[in-house]
Amino acid sequence: MTAPLIALLDDEPEIRVLLASALEEAGFRTVAFGRVAEFETGLRRITPDVCLVDLGLPDQDGLALVWRLARETGAAIIIISGRARVQDRITGLELGADDYITKPFDPAEVVTRVRVLLRRGRARPETPLARARFSGWQADFDRHLLTAPDGEDAALSRAEGALLRLFLDQPNRLLSREQMQDRLGGGAGSGFDRAMDVRISRLRVKLREDPRNPRFIKTIYGAGYIFVGDVDWR
Repeated sequence: MTAPLIALLDDEPEIRVLLASALEEAGFRTVAFGRVAEFETGLRRITPDVCLVDLGLPDQDGLALVWRLARETGAAIIIISGRARVQDRITGLELGADDYITKPFDPAEVVTRVRVLLRRGRARPETPLARARFSGWQADFDRHLLTAPDGEDAALSRAEGALLRLFLDQPNRLLSREQMQDRLGGGAGSGFDRAMDVRISRLRVKLREDPRNPRFIKTIYGAGYIFVGDVDWR
């Protein structure tokens, strides 16, 4: 079995070497780039499983790249940045990142988070089907698309797709935050809660939900969330 491929984008050579060494020691393949232009050229000939993206890059802000990666690839995305404000984290997650790690970091933590994301993407043996229909909507998880009843498509990031699939796997069932964390992975505590809130908000927008009275994703205050509807998997 071929080892997962991890693409690294950071303008600091020392960081690239540190990450590549830790990941390769853990059994992953790596390819590293120092500029966005080089990275995008590289993606024409490789298909990474996970992309580690710095934000402060010399030729382009990394957030624009994160936005494109989330919509144009099926790769998991981890931002690794010195920008440590809560708003920076929220923006990165809103644009489609699956995780956000601040510098300085422990390489062992990066390796663990990469493993969690890969495990999340593979742990679906009970639901091998790729498409689900509900109330005129269709979710195509192979193509990372959510199609509205009027035929308009919305791209799903990897994180959004994982969250929507979790809901559609268990419709009309209350899911606590603890259950969602266990299924989706990610850190515990307020950081996970903020990330979950951001992803649910993004999903509601794509589902054209009324924020005051959502039709599909209901908040049960103090308990968790429930997806309301009948789901047909194909």
